[in-house]
Amino acid sequence: MYKTIDVEIDARGVATLWLARVEKHNALSAEMIAELHHAAEALGGDTSVRVVVLAARGRSFCAGGDLGWMQAQMQAPPAERALEAGKLAWMLQALNALPKPLIGRLEGNAFGGGVGMAAVCDVAIGTPQVTMALTETRLGLIPATIGPYVLARMGEANARRVFMSGRRFGAEEAVRLGLLARVVAEDEMDAAIEAEVVPYLDCAPEAVARAKRLAQRLGAGITEDDIHHTIGELAACWTGDEAPEGIAAFFAKRKPRWQGGDA
Repeated sequence: MYKTIDVEIDARGVATLWLARVEKHNALSAEMIAELHHAAEALGGDTSVRVVVLAARGRSFCAGGDLGWMQAQMQAPPAERALEAGKLAWMLQALNALPKPLIGRLEGNAFGGGVGMAAVCDVAIGTPQVTMALTETRLGLIPATIGPYVLARMGEANARRVFMSGRRFGAEEAVRLGLLARVVAEDEMDAAIEAEVVPYLDCAPEAVARAKRLAQRLGAGITEDDIHHTIGELAACWTGDEAPEGIAAFFAKRKPRWQGGDA
């Protein structure tokens, strides 16, 4: 059914949503964004599903937005750019608003949009090998559509430590910043995820969904206006001078001009 993700559901109603674009380090392409949005809605509407685990195949959790996809948007008409940015934003919101517990299983690096994918989880657990970074500004971009979820997870003070710098940080710092709940050894990950899953199986499913909605309303309260604003911010980056230079430099394996490279 899907080409870039896999969905497995066990007899208890525990679904695992696998990012499965291994050859591209699970970077978010247009196809993957569409499939994730579809899967989120399908799992959300499936009354037999009690819990969803977000995991990834391969060595990386998620390398962020696919730069080939982003580069294509820079050549597209403005209306198409806004549409594509919106697809990413609404996919993230579909996962964030999933009416089931969403548990993140991070066993590989998470950069850019990968941090956003961790941030939409209700709880995320990582291994000591995990490295994270909001790398967008190194490429002339900003953490736009993931911004509301990253800020909701980390809080402004913590977010401003890493939101603009592109600095890499490890799993233990990710715990201190609020992105990960805890760090466990690789051979303990199955048990750690199970410990998060099992309590929900004794809870009333609709009560869990209502409690999650209430927590979100009383917490950051991300609005449609916020989402539309981030869509506009991402589209604006694509039309600026820096993002085309940063992404072109990435593909050319050279430094962008703000790092002393030759355009």
